[in-house]
Formats: sequence, C-alpha cells, structure tokens
Amino acid sequence: MSQVDPSTMSRRRQIVETYRLTKQSDPTIGLWLLGSFVVGAAIGFAVFWVLPGTGVLGLVMSILGAILGGILLVMVIFGRRAQRAAYKRLEGQPGGAAAALTMLRRGWTTEPAIAFNKQQDVVHRVVGPPGIVLVGEGNPSRLRPLLTSERKRHERVLYEVPVTEIIVGNDEGQVPMPKLVRTIMKLGRKVKPAELTDLLNRLKAIDASRGKVPLPKGPVPNSMKGMRGNLRGR
Repeated sequence: MSQVDPSTMSRRRQIVETYRLTKQSDPTIGLWLLGSFVVGAAIGFAVFWVLPGTGVLGLVMSILGAILGGILLVMVIFGRRAQRAAYKRLEGQPGGAAAALTMLRRGWTTEPAIAFNKQQDVVHRVVGPPGIVLVGEGNPSRLRPLLTSERKRHERVLYEVPVTEIIVGNDEGQVPMPKLVRTIMKLGRKVKPAELTDLLNRLKAIDASRGKVPLPKGPVPNSMKGMRGNLRGR
C-alpha cells in the first residue's frame, strides 16, 4: 500500500492523522487533551461569568466562553505534544533532519542532501536571512570533512555570504533535532531579502556540478511537510 502525501489530505484528515501518529509515541495524548479542555473551559467560563450580564444571557455567554476556552487550550497542547512526538519519530531516521527543516517558514529555502558519503552521512543546505546554513546528520567525525569541503566550495563562489555549520545530535556542540529549526531561525539576519534571489541563482552554479542522493522514502521523512500548520498548533 502506497504512502499518502499529507499535503494532499483535507484539513480534517491531517488532524486525524497527526493525532494517530502522536498517539503512537505519546499514548497519554487523549488524557492531556481532555484535561486541557476541562481546564480551558473552566477558565473561559470564569472569565465570561464575571463580565457584565445577568440571567440567561450571562449563562449563555459563560457557556460559549467555556467552549471557546477549552478548544483554544486543546489546540495549544495538541500542537506542542504533536510536534514533540514528530521530532521524536524523526530522531535517528535517515533524512530526519531534512524533514524537520520543512518546518521553516516562508523565506527559507532548503536543499536536502547536497553532500553525502557511502555511510549515509548527509549534509543539507538552508538558505535564508542568516545566509547559508549547512546542516549535517550522521557520524560527527565523518561529517566534519564533508562540512569543511562544502564550506570551502560555497565560499569560493559566495565569499561574502556567511556560512554556518550545524551538526544534528545530542552530544556537546551539536543541536538536538527538536531545537534545529529554532536554532537556525535565531542565527540573525545577515542577508537582505532582496539579495536572496541573487544568492539562490548563484548557488545553481555549485549544484550544477554534482548529483544528488535520493532521501529515504516513507512516512518519516515526509510526514511533517503537509502537517506544519497542525504541528505549530494552528
């Protein structure tokens, strides 16, 4: 049976699929959502109850406030726990970092697997406000030569553009998968938006001289692309 691309799903089906995947690694998600609805409903009811209004109208408004408060808190908790579960599934998976990078918002361009070796250590490239970010996933000792080679390759063509190197992992000096996107977005703005188009065009000269390695196919590397809104709690 072929894997369905989440980006082609309806909004309702995306939410159902996100919940199903989250429950696999977070069995208590149902209890968390139920508890968050009760807490949110209690807060919403209390807030609307103290507002001006008496009798039936005041009661109706309080009930509506309870429903809205409960739904709002459920969305927030669901988004956070779903995102945590998604990153947990991606850790240790080939191509996991590339999938996580799809969480970057508009204004960022990700090119997966621009460099690799026989042991499946891979370097991905992100282009955005900080300039060029090289993201390596795999064995750190084998990744360092790959990253150094890619840095030099880019600096020969784009010597004025900052190049940052990141290795995904949980050891010292590495960036854990759940913090990868946040870390990249905090690198600051070093390239103006008007310069990004020219930068991307010039990168084509680098990419034209080499081939690409296909990322592993399956639900893990592709699962976050079509569900970014759900995982952000929207």
